[in-house]
Amino acid sequence: QVQLVESGGGLVQAGGSLRLSCAASGSIFNIKAMGWYRQAPGKQRELVAAITSDDNTNYADSVKGRFIISRDNARSTVYLQMNSLKPEDTAVYYCGANIRPRYGVSWEDYWGQGTQVTVSS
Repeated sequence: QVQLVESGGGLVQAGGSLRLSCAASGSIFNIKAMGWYRQAPGKQRELVAAITSDDNTNYADSVKGRFIISRDNARSTVYLQMNSLKPEDTAVYYCGANIRPRYGVSWEDYWGQGTQVTVSS
C-alpha cells in the first residue's frame, strides 16, 4: 500500500518562512510528478507547485518568486520551501503524487492527509 505523509505546517507571521515535506512510502515501483496543492476555507483546491521526475517545475502565479519546490528521488520525498508568507497563503496544504505501485501496471494519483498552514498578519 502506498502512503504520502506530510509534515512541516504550522503558524507563522506574515513575512516568515515554512518548509513542508512529503514522503512517499510503501510498495512503490516509480514516481512521476509530485506536487503541492492547497485549499482555503470556502475555496476549491488549487495547484501551488509541481515537479517532474527530471526536476521540471511549475508554479501558481501567486507563489512565483516566493515558494520553491524540490524533490529527493532517493528518499521519495518532495519539499516546499515557502518564503515571504502572506495571510492569503493560509490553507490546508496537500501533497499529491503520480505513482506506479510495485504490484501493479497502472499509474495512480495518491494524496496526503493535509497539513495546516496559517499565516497571521
